[in-house]
Parts: sequence; structure tokens; C-alpha cells
Amino acid sequence: MALGVDYVGQDCSLARSLEIVGERWTLLVLRNCFFGVRRFSDFQAHLGISRAVLTERLTGLVGDGLLERVPAGGREEYVLTDAGLALWPALFALTQWGEATTSPHGPRRVFAHTACDADLEPSGRCPACHEVPGPAELDSRPGPGRTAGPGNGVAGEALAGRRPLLVPVRDQRPPSNPGR
Repeated sequence: MALGVDYVGQDCSLARSLEIVGERWTLLVLRNCFFGVRRFSDFQAHLGISRAVLTERLTGLVGDGLLERVPAGGREEYVLTDAGLALWPALFALTQWGEATTSPHGPRRVFAHTACDADLEPSGRCPACHEVPGPAELDSRPGPGRTAGPGNGVAGEALAGRRPLLVPVRDQRPPSNPGR
């Protein structure tokens, strides 16, 4: 018997969530949105994804209300909506699981609470203030487990150092705590 290709008939919130974010590349596109990638060309260069697949994923994420298209300097950019931002805890948890199970030399990327300048625990909690900060309150930087470059293009260059989440990679503001 052939396996189904969707979860439409399932009466399950996880299945419905997978209908939206479960396709290949979708979570990586969303991850890049948190890292500040907004332009089609930057997604494509950083991820190495085909134009057709990227177009399909971005169109689906807009249609499902996780991203919105906004005009910016004569072109369109993709920005996380409140529903998209609400996925941060799930993306962070999946990232931490991946670090714990697939990165023997330490985390590939480290997240820090900017207000406290403290690296987050794997649970997402700040050890200094005991809060669980949202993505707008975080910086990220390459960690000791990073074995390859961060990717190509403007996004790859921006992710080579410490930078705040959600700030567009083409934004010229310096990252907070640049000396760290």
C-alpha cells in the first residue's frame, strides 16, 4: 500500500503543523528568516536551493500566514509574521537537539541573551536572569562545532560573526557586543 503524501485526514495538531512546516527546506527558510535573511536572492545563495523550490516554499509560507511580503527599496522582502515568530521555541528546540546529537565538537551556533550577555542554556533559558528570551532579544554567533563556512552571499558573510536575530542581513547597523 502506498503511503499518503499529506496529513490532511489526521485529527492531530502535530499533523496539521507538519502540513505547514514539514516539507524539505521549509524549516531552513524559516531559520534564515530569524537570522535576518529577507530577500529571495539571499535565501537562494545561502541555502543553495533551486529557484522553483524556494518560490514554492516562500509562497506556501506566505499563504499559511508565517511570512508576509513587504516592499523594500523597489523590491519585495519576506518578513516573519507573529505566527512565524511564534515558531522560534520549536526551531530553537530542534536546533539544540541537533547540536546534542550530531555535533561532537560543540554547538555550531551559539545564542546569547543580549540584555545579560549570557549564552542560553539548551532549554532556551538565560542562566543570568532565568528568563526565556524571544528572538528579538538574542544574538547568535558561530560556535566551536562549526566545521564549514556559514554559507554563501550576504547572509553567509553576516553569519560569520556575532549578530542580533531578526535584523536584516543587509542592515548596516553593527551587531551588539561585537567584541565577544
